[in-house]
Amino acid sequence: MTSPHTDTYLLQTILKRVSRSFYLTLAVLPHAVRAQVGLAYLFARAADTIADTGGLDHNTRLRCLRQFKEQFQRGRIEKTEVQTIQSMAVAFQRNPSERLLLEELFRCFTFFETLSRDDQQRIASLLPTIIEGMEFDLVQFPQQADGHVTSLPTMKELDYYTYAVAGCVGEFWTKMMCGHLPRLSHWDTSVMVPTGIRYGKGLQLVNILKDVAQDLRLGRCYIPQSLLDEVHLQPEDLLDQRNVQRVRPILRQLIVRALDHLDQGWSYTMAIPRLEVRLRLACMWPLLIGLRTLQQLSTSPHILDPAMSVKVSRGEVYRIMAMTTLSGGCDSVGTAYWGYLRKRVV
Repeated sequence: MTSPHTDTYLLQTILKRVSRSFYLTLAVLPHAVRAQVGLAYLFARAADTIADTGGLDHNTRLRCLRQFKEQFQRGRIEKTEVQTIQSMAVAFQRNPSERLLLEELFRCFTFFETLSRDDQQRIASLLPTIIEGMEFDLVQFPQQADGHVTSLPTMKELDYYTYAVAGCVGEFWTKMMCGHLPRLSHWDTSVMVPTGIRYGKGLQLVNILKDVAQDLRLGRCYIPQSLLDEVHLQPEDLLDQRNVQRVRPILRQLIVRALDHLDQGWSYTMAIPRLEVRLRLACMWPLLIGLRTLQQLSTSPHILDPAMSVKVSRGEVYRIMAMTTLSGGCDSVGTAYWGYLRKRVV
């Protein structure tokens, strides 16, 4: 195991413990951007851990998130405020890996201050947006009495949420890659940033659809009420699995929307120069896994059943990674598989 006194400890040991899937993506990224992207992920994961800390009351979670956000907004790190966040949140962490991440939060900020000014600014622009998305989530879905479910009002709120927690990552990712990889010097960021945003929105929308049943049991319905009105349903009605056929038409609308976003993500990936094989693979893997998940969602009769999760098997994930790696991120091989999966989304 790496020493806890090195930054490698953060980017390998801790990151691997809090996200095995992203760790694989990070490992294939070009070395020039690996540390910056990994650190940004750790910050985002720490914020998500705070937001999901069930032992903390609603207002305390919001206060911790706002203090965390201010570290990036003010341009300097206040050690006492980081310690305050830790004192409020660490003790309530039941997951040992997430607890360790919060315990090492100040080390993350110390590492952050060793980055170039440009890279610090890219990360500092990203994290407040992500944290605001988490604050939005907590405000939209306050702690509920058992059996009560709140939905987002309209598609406008859903679109904002998918941007704030994931779409903005596409913007950060594009600017970070263009800032460090000379082969992307020809990219027009006015085109590629919006495309990258849609890539992120698509992946988040897939996650929302995949987790519908589990979120409903937490009192959260990300399917907007405006859509539910079209089929004369209330959020609580989705707790009844017998309503799956009634809700299917609006799920189809959201699946099509996610598919449109993922198509833009594939265009983004194919715009990466062939010689940037590592970057291509890092972008291909989440998209192909997301599209396969979307295909499963489009045919699953159990989307409202919390006991029947829709998930791509680990074996299939490894097959996707092996196929694209052996082909060197080839356009024709990847696009053929993309087309094959896309046709199966019904």
